[in-house]
Amino acid sequence: MTHYSAIIVGGGQAGLSASYYLQQQDIDHIVLEKHSLTHTWRNQRWDAFCLVTPNWQCTLPGYPYAGDDPHGFMKKDQIIAYLDGFIAAVNAPVREGCAVQRLVARPEGGYALSTSLGDFTADQVIIASGGYHTPIIPRLAERLPAHITQLHSEQYRSPQALPAGNVLVVGSGQSGAQIAEDLHLAGRKVFLAVGDAPRCARFHRGRDVVDWLADMGYYDIGVDTHPLREGVRDNTNHYVTGRDGGRDIDLRRFAKEGMQLFGRLNSLQGTTLQFAADLADKLDAADAVYTRINASIDKYIAEQGIEAPPGVPYTPLWVPGQAATELDLADSDITSIIWCIGFQPDFSWVDVPVFNGRSYPGHTRGVTAQPGLYFLGLPWLHTWGSGRFSGIARDAEYVVEQLVAVHADKACQ
Repeated sequence: MTHYSAIIVGGGQAGLSASYYLQQQDIDHIVLEKHSLTHTWRNQRWDAFCLVTPNWQCTLPGYPYAGDDPHGFMKKDQIIAYLDGFIAAVNAPVREGCAVQRLVARPEGGYALSTSLGDFTADQVIIASGGYHTPIIPRLAERLPAHITQLHSEQYRSPQALPAGNVLVVGSGQSGAQIAEDLHLAGRKVFLAVGDAPRCARFHRGRDVVDWLADMGYYDIGVDTHPLREGVRDNTNHYVTGRDGGRDIDLRRFAKEGMQLFGRLNSLQGTTLQFAADLADKLDAADAVYTRINASIDKYIAEQGIEAPPGVPYTPLWVPGQAATELDLADSDITSIIWCIGFQPDFSWVDVPVFNGRSYPGHTRGVTAQPGLYFLGLPWLHTWGSGRFSGIARDAEYVVEQLVAVHADKACQ
């Protein structure tokens, strides 16, 4: 069969969640997955990777976390085991190794999909391939000395897998900060180019900050009511870690312990990298967000009359002096560079007019203006948890409800 009432493109947690709800509604469908299920988790995460949100937030549809450590943070192998259990429970109709090469609207209605395994048609399509497709690597990387090993964050595995010598990490978002920590804890000399990412506390007033924010309703705020509206989708994730039971990531502490920090990477002249003189501003801005989140929790505790241990105001452990703005790669014995500056979405295969001027799909809670075409699993599709284990069930259920309504209307015609 090559025609289905619905086709889901992408077999990650978003696509499988959609399949879960489609099966409940007895809608015939298929999931087309470019690689194998859990490919990203198995092959694009470093060895020491762990969740940065507590396990209790793993609430995939019909398959909530059932382990004995709800306030812990699953490691890579545990995450894969959790997903393997979810895959078995959903038992979705999946075609693995099926890359969708083009999606177009059919003149008679519905959609046609050209894939590496042949052609398919569908009345409706859910694109659940996420938003992290193409690794971002700056063009200056092409001019770096050939002997320097260059990896994107998705290729990094462990300190031991890198050649001997010092390491430059570019970017201080979740991946960059955690990879820098991984290298630092292994005793490697790390140079870190700091970006705009904010940070937050792991624990405050006796509880995980995530627990407080959940009680405060933060994770239920929709993009339509968020103060930044759709602008929140451009925000960089806060850096924090669940490693060793969870803790703050404080770049100032790393610097005090020997990591060398720089501002934003600007250019390359010969073998010398040049950085902006904005390190102090970047660190102060990240700390300001940290303090602001804690203050909002303090306010909530006071308003609700909750008894909680007193908070401890943050005091900077290290302050940059005259920050260096140049780094000679040869003199600093840098043999590896890890690019941790994110990904760009790639929906070039979607030949349907639903995109804005920045190649991002226009939608409301995943429902596009093109009848029968939906998106799922994008960051801030609707709430903070839309691209995470915590919010995908709500999004998938909503999208499938819209799909079912269209399916029912068509059946009545």
